[in-house]
Amino acid sequence: MATAAASSASEPEVEPQAGPEAEGEEDEAKPAGVGMKMLSDAVAAEAAEAEDPGWDLQQEGVSDSDGDEEDAMASSAESSAGEDEWEYDEEEEKNQLEIERLEEQLSINGYDYSCHVELIRLLRLEGELNKVRMARQKMSDIFPLTEELWLEWLHDEISMAGDGLDREHIYELFERAVKDYICPNIWLEYGQYSVGGIGQKGGLEKVRSVFERALSSVGLHMTKGLAIWEAYREFESAIVEAGRLEKVHSLFRRQLAVPLYEMEATFAEYEEWSEEPIPESVLQSYQKALGQLEKYKPFEEALLQAEAPRLVEYQAYIDFEMKIGDPARIQLIFERALVENCLVPDLWIRYSQYLDRQLKVKDLVLSVHSRAVRNCPWTVALWSRYLLAMERHGLDHQMISATFENALSAGFIQATDYVEIWQVYLDYLRRRVDFRQDSSKELEELRSMFTRALEYLQQEVQERFSESGDPSCLIMQSWARVEARLCNNMQKARELWDSIMTRGNAKYANMWLEYYNLERAHGDTQHCRKALHRAVQCTSDYPEHVCEVLLTMERTEGTLEDWDLAIQKTETRLARVNEQRMKAAEKEAALVQQEEEKAEQRKKVRAEKKALKKKKKPRGADKRKVDEDGEEEWGAEEDEQPSKRRRTDNSLASGAASAMEEETEVSGKCLTIDVAPPSKQKEKAASLKRDMPKVAHDSSKDSVTVFVSNLPYSIEEPEGTLRPLFEACGEVVQIRPIFSNRGDFRGYCYVEFKEEKSARQALELDRKNVEGRPMFVSPCVDKSKNPDFKVFRYSTTLEKHKLFISGLPFSCTKEELEGICKAHGTVKDLRLVTNRAGKPKGLAYVEYESESQASQAVMKMDGMTIKENVIKVAISNPPQRKVPEKPEGRTAPGAPMVPRQMYGSRGKGRTQLALLPRALQRQGAAPQAENGPAPGLAVTASVATEPPKMSNADFAKLLLRK
Repeated sequence: MATAAASSASEPEVEPQAGPEAEGEEDEAKPAGVGMKMLSDAVAAEAAEAEDPGWDLQQEGVSDSDGDEEDAMASSAESSAGEDEWEYDEEEEKNQLEIERLEEQLSINGYDYSCHVELIRLLRLEGELNKVRMARQKMSDIFPLTEELWLEWLHDEISMAGDGLDREHIYELFERAVKDYICPNIWLEYGQYSVGGIGQKGGLEKVRSVFERALSSVGLHMTKGLAIWEAYREFESAIVEAGRLEKVHSLFRRQLAVPLYEMEATFAEYEEWSEEPIPESVLQSYQKALGQLEKYKPFEEALLQAEAPRLVEYQAYIDFEMKIGDPARIQLIFERALVENCLVPDLWIRYSQYLDRQLKVKDLVLSVHSRAVRNCPWTVALWSRYLLAMERHGLDHQMISATFENALSAGFIQATDYVEIWQVYLDYLRRRVDFRQDSSKELEELRSMFTRALEYLQQEVQERFSESGDPSCLIMQSWARVEARLCNNMQKARELWDSIMTRGNAKYANMWLEYYNLERAHGDTQHCRKALHRAVQCTSDYPEHVCEVLLTMERTEGTLEDWDLAIQKTETRLARVNEQRMKAAEKEAALVQQEEEKAEQRKKVRAEKKALKKKKKPRGADKRKVDEDGEEEWGAEEDEQPSKRRRTDNSLASGAASAMEEETEVSGKCLTIDVAPPSKQKEKAASLKRDMPKVAHDSSKDSVTVFVSNLPYSIEEPEGTLRPLFEACGEVVQIRPIFSNRGDFRGYCYVEFKEEKSARQALELDRKNVEGRPMFVSPCVDKSKNPDFKVFRYSTTLEKHKLFISGLPFSCTKEELEGICKAHGTVKDLRLVTNRAGKPKGLAYVEYESESQASQAVMKMDGMTIKENVIKVAISNPPQRKVPEKPEGRTAPGAPMVPRQMYGSRGKGRTQLALLPRALQRQGAAPQAENGPAPGLAVTASVATEPPKMSNADFAKLLLRK
């Protein structure tokens, strides 16, 4: 990438090298003062060594004078280290076991990025330098390395390197490092390391070449390019001879023509350093660069304020640069964006498309395409563009074939992707063939590849995706067109079309018309007529269209006999088709009518049920006289829903029982009602209450208490079931299950611990399965004091390292889904979403170790079929829940204040109606005057009206009243 400054200073242009470490815009424009001083010292040392070879020995002599003191320190350190030697041995053994495990895992799945990184870390920790080098090499062959990994590798190699060949090996590593991503820090290290070889042959030219390439690559970087410029100037200042300052002047002028942060300080430094007045042309370039800097600042500030990966901000920056049209700056902003968004295929496609159409520089274009498929190998569009670019720039056939084979093993996410990559490669092979020759090596290769493509789709792709990905047989159609139009081999083309039709395509009119058009262009009339006659018989979607084409052809070219035959066949076929359509329409109408009748029947049933509910219940003995079936139904209903009766004394209840017995005898029916005497019922209820544990909640102990809910009602001994679970978290003081008035467990309880940390640890048991239901564990909070308190343990915001999967089959287990997800990265957590009963809802959340793994999993898993279900995969970003607004009170001034709990939010509810029998209501009602309300009607609600005393005989008469 040639910068504007480089071209203004007439420096040679050097093509850039691109580079994904997360580029931290936060530490932009790192000060290089200390680094520049070290660089100047290194340059001076190298120059002195070149002049006086004995200089190194003198330095060594000075350092050897302190040898005894160093030996003493070493012996002291050795004695102290011996005390902890057993600890290191134990840690080393653990590391070795982990290394063996990682190596075994990588032998199974070499594309596990996290395993590569962890293996390198452990081998480096153990000091296995040769194994570290091999592990890094294997990882670099598969993945582009981040800036941190490259710098660590380079520092290790530099520390072990000697002279000569080792320096050349490190130069090669630097060249590989700057090709992965744009890395200003690696370029700076490269320049400083090359200074160390200035004393060798061609060392000075090597240093200048490295710095010039660094300026071409990152010199326009507004926040990090300053360090490269300053390092280059410091180097030139250190080696310049007296009176020859033109190189430094040139670097100052070139830098001042580039919009960079802190360029005012650079201008002031130039004024102070230069003994001559600054030329007017330099001042004009400087002022122009300042103006450009003001235009770029909003975009740079947006990048500084946003969080990685800042894709939206980078896209806005790219759009701005595209409007300006400076190729060097456009390339730079694409490279900066790709550092943090290297797993976004659309960004790679846009970048490569710009290079293909605008720059068209061979090495640059092919380098970007190669990096694109290494970062996003699952994207077929990138591979297709790469193959086209290789062909466009005239690469060797063997290289293109090797790239195509790599594409087949890349692991595309859907079957149609393989069809697309095969079509691109077959098109390339066709363009290589000279069809003027009857036979050639290229033509035979094309035919063999067509055969291989069909076999590959039928076997490999069919086995993996349960489909070939080519239901319309597009590849076979292409082969047939090649044979017919280019090879004049209609016999082979007809054989291919026969095969196409036998694969389920004979019912489609467009397939027959495609074949007819091929025969029309390269065949003869006889085969055209034969094809159309077959089409009339087989087509089921648009037979009218095929019949029309046949009649048109016979009207133009056919004889009378041909016309009569065509009319007969088309009329017969259309009559049969119309008959089939009428039958289908009648069948559909019958189904619709059945559905309407069923809906009407359901409507009638609901209306009858509603009418029965509204019907008044009969009172007295005569009204209860129904047939035997009705009695049994009534008795069952009474058993299911026992009526609630007011409390009365024992004598009153016993009278009711005796009266009921008399009534059943008079009616002559054999109605058996098992009613225990009220005294026994009261004793039973009292004993039940005495046996039921009393729950006295102490709010002062909320910090050491957790609330457990959603437990199965069928648990007979809740305390015995739950205690072993919660004792694993700490000492349990008490478990208080909640029971109903009838003594049934209500499905929730309180668990009190001795220590607060035990209660916090118990919260981790949330959603644990207890007898088939997920148990909910939450902090114990008094909601009357904290009405807005809600507990939800999972994040409701965007989580870029977590996936949301929907459409899963209900039979999919956690282990099965985890096995699928592990193929794309390290799974930290996986959660299948269930309802309160513990049944799956077809949803899941998968948490990966990093955002890059999650992004890669989205690309590969979205649209995947699991047990005949097509799943959808996306980054977890739950929608914001709408918080309902609290209703404001609308009480009119002066109106009585009615408690909310008395009527609810919508007035008096249906379940709040009085369930007291009307007979009792009349008995307890206050007497009314003949014309108006009774005196004393306005009685406050706080005064309770005690019902009058009634005897057993009164109560019996009340129930027996007709």
